[in-house]
Amino acid sequence: MIERLQISNLRNLTQVNLQSTVCNVVIGANGSGKTSLLEAIFLLSRGKSFRHHQPKRYIQHHQNNTTVYARLNDSRTLAIQKQTDATTILRLNQATVYNQSILTEQLPTLLIDPSTMDMLEQGSASRRQLLDWLVFHMKQGFHPQWVAYQRLLKQRNSLLKKTRQLTQVQLAELKSWDKGLSNHAALIHHYREQVFTEWQPYFAKSVLQLLPSYAEQLSLSYNAGYDTHVALDVQLNERLEQDLQLGYTRIGNHRADIHVHWRSDNTIDNQPTNKKVSSSDPETPSKLPALKEQAANVLSRGEKKLLITALRLSQLPLLLNDNKDSGSFDNSSTSRATPVVLLDDITAELDDRAIGILLSTLAQLPCQVFMTSLTDDIVPLVNELWSKPRLFHVKQGQILSVD
Repeated sequence: MIERLQISNLRNLTQVNLQSTVCNVVIGANGSGKTSLLEAIFLLSRGKSFRHHQPKRYIQHHQNNTTVYARLNDSRTLAIQKQTDATTILRLNQATVYNQSILTEQLPTLLIDPSTMDMLEQGSASRRQLLDWLVFHMKQGFHPQWVAYQRLLKQRNSLLKKTRQLTQVQLAELKSWDKGLSNHAALIHHYREQVFTEWQPYFAKSVLQLLPSYAEQLSLSYNAGYDTHVALDVQLNERLEQDLQLGYTRIGNHRADIHVHWRSDNTIDNQPTNKKVSSSDPETPSKLPALKEQAANVLSRGEKKLLITALRLSQLPLLLNDNKDSGSFDNSSTSRATPVVLLDDITAELDDRAIGILLSTLAQLPCQVFMTSLTDDIVPLVNELWSKPRLFHVKQGQILSVD
């Protein structure tokens, strides 16, 4: 849990030094800097902003860098400095580290903000990242495989873009990369599928809380991005001509996706509504009722917001239970990490009932919460749910604690 947070030169936050607690409420007008506070925490954890990937866009004007520093409640310290040319300096306990994943393990962050409320209609990237966030924190072997896969994929795509006709040397090189991609892909899919299976009951419970009238009609499915019954390198070889023409790799882990499906009442046929749909089980589709529609095409905008909130909210108890019970992590890092939940202007996206469910659920979990709001209407509910929350007011980049 973050105990002290320091921010310098991030957007309109010139110098911020605040002490935080389990629940922190940040009140301020639009443009005051309240979202920038959440952005700083996210930057420290993920190494990138959720608003813009180019550092020069969030580093304060006329400044060369921005720095975010946090001291955790167990005295560990984390720091990141981003320069305008994207150079990054990372530190853990005052020592320089060279991999962002090290800080990410120490400070897992979950963001729920207005920009995430369209993920059902967007491309697969945001939904895939939703699953991979869980896999990263639950399966230690996942990240090295993912990094290696991405490196090979980048090399392959670079070659595909350069030429439409491969030489024998290039073809041999490509086949070597494809074999490596295949090996990494099998392990990445294995980790994803395991975590997806564990996620299912938590998602079902979340839907039952937030969308009870639709609980029997909503189901979650996972698609690996390729046929997992055939080695990926074999499939890549079969599609090589098409990939050369298009200039990129069309199948693989990088095309994986999760979907929420809607089943109409007459297609349930007494089948388990929350049974996993997996691309790795060829018999699964025949055992399930027909999937009538993508949920995004059926639900109203308000209902879709609740559904996306259910997706994100269901991840926390799974992550916390895994840390406590499964022994997936060693005692030196992530097993002691307290998830930090960032709620940006959530009162503008959810109705009072949904906000009540969301906050009451978070209050029961061992996580730290930073939430922003335009007004202090949320404060009475927060005071009911948390003991001694902290309230901050933001005005023109100045953050003041309200004691």
